[in-house]
Formats: sequence, structure tokens, C-alpha cells
Amino acid sequence: MPVFRRRKGSRPRLLPELDDAALGRVRRRVLTCWDRGSLDTPVMALMAEVLDEAGEDWDRKAHRLRVLAAAAGRSLPGIWRQHNPHYQAALLLEAWSDVLQAGQAGASIDLDATRETCRRAAELLPADPTPWTVHLATLRLERSPSAELAAIWREIKARDPWNREAHLQALGYLSPDECGSSSQVLDLLDTVRAAMPPTAPAAGLELTALVRNHQRSMGPGGVTALGAGEFWRRHDAVAALDHAAHHWPGPGYLGHAQALADLNLLAYALIKAARPSEAAHTLRATGGLATPWPWNAEGDPLERFSHHYARARENE
Repeated sequence: MPVFRRRKGSRPRLLPELDDAALGRVRRRVLTCWDRGSLDTPVMALMAEVLDEAGEDWDRKAHRLRVLAAAAGRSLPGIWRQHNPHYQAALLLEAWSDVLQAGQAGASIDLDATRETCRRAAELLPADPTPWTVHLATLRLERSPSAELAAIWREIKARDPWNREAHLQALGYLSPDECGSSSQVLDLLDTVRAAMPPTAPAAGLELTALVRNHQRSMGPGGVTALGAGEFWRRHDAVAALDHAAHHWPGPGYLGHAQALADLNLLAYALIKAARPSEAAHTLRATGGLATPWPWNAEGDPLERFSHHYARARENE
């Protein structure tokens, strides 16, 4: 399974699949189906193959489901489920599609029905944490504290203690922008920091929280934004950046499905922290593969990434 592609001369590009070439081939076929408004048998077989191939790499399975759900739109996942009502991945694709569609303005999605789909998917493959992760995502959409959270979190941790998608969903849910508070985010980070292996798929959780806090502080403008530079001189920020900058860009250090997304995150944070040589080293390690976030906070994400990537390549 590829981790990083470092191809000299490669142009910056945005690929939802990152360096997962097999996923990219299927995504493009699914997009063709979406254009036609139909789902043919060969494409259904390709989706099943790429999802089954992930096996018990739950992190990669979640990545592949999210990418395919975004490519498939609203109707195709439902068609696939109708053809395969007892196939767990088909149910999960429909549930992910519901979550993505529900996040769009004006959408009307029955999230109770989505949670029922998640419960059915959990019954079909009890070892998989993904149905519980999607269930958590539905709670985020409702923007209100839920008594279900603790039980769902226990189910996830029992199956895959360091699942990247689940930890990011929990971080969003507990944030002051959604259903929680700054103190709840700190509690989560303290718990994770004490136990998480350094190369776990959720290794970028603390840095994600830091970048979100930075962007939140920049949002209002004025005095708050002027003081944002001091943010990256805090002890927790310096410690997180020191560790990540030293280890993450190394070949083979990060091996999870969205490692390139974490490198994008690190490069962005290093630029904001005025650490240009480390940022350039990290950008080169991406091989030119960009992600929408966090670059989209300041305009077109590919344009912003390309600007910094070109400068990094000049100094090779």
C-alpha cells in the first residue's frame, strides 16, 4: 500500500484519495456513473473489491468509504444498497452519503434512519468501528449534547483505539463550535496524549486542534488576529510542532491511509509558526498532493498550497 509518492517535478494536485491509487481508479468510475445517473454491475463490483481489500484496516476502510460517498452523491449509494441489502459496506456507504448530504444547506435527511442503518451495519460486522463512527457523525450534525456519546465512544475504542476518523469526529463534537467546550477538548487531548502511540492513525489529533484554534482566533480579525502569532509560541504548540516536524516527514514514519493529509496539516502549521525550513521539508514530503483543509481557510486551497510548494521546491 503506498504511503507517500515523492515524484520529482510533479505538479501540485488535489486528489480526494490521496496516494491510494486503487481508490482513485474506483472513484473515477463512480463519478462516471454519477454523470449517467445509473450504477452498473461492474462498478458495484469495483466498489465492493476496494472496500473489502481494506480488510480490518479500519482507518483505510473509513477513508475509502468517505471518498466514495463524496463521489457517489445521494442516489447511487441507495441503489447499491437495494442491490445488496445484507452487504455491510453498502449500508455504510449510504450512511456516509447521508452524513455528507445532511451537512449541505437545505438538505433534508432523516438522521434517525441513518442511525438505524448504522445499527444494522454494526450487526452485520461487529468488529468494525465504522458504523459507530458514522453514528457519532450524525450526532455532530444535530448540534446538541447527546447522552449517547459516551456509549458510542466506548464501542469505538473497544474495536479500534486510535481510529483517525473517530477521533476527529469526537474532536469536532466536543469543540465549542458544536456540542462542547474548550475544556472538553482539552480533556480529550490530555487523555489521548498520555496513551496514544506516536505513529497511530490519530497522531494528528492535537495538531488538528491547534490549527482549528488558530483559525478560530484569526476569524474575528482585529486585536484577536494580531495576537495569533503568539499562539504558536505556547508550550503545547511548540512541543507538538517539534515532535511532528522531526518525525512525520521521514519515509515510512506515518503509514496510515491519510498520512498525506497530516503532512499538509503540519506544513500549514509550520508556515503559521514561522518555521520555513521545516515547512519546506514537510511540503516536499507530500510529493505535491494537497488537501482542501487547512489551506482553504485563506482562499483557493490548491493555489495556496501550490504557492508554498513551489517555494519549497526552489530550495531543494
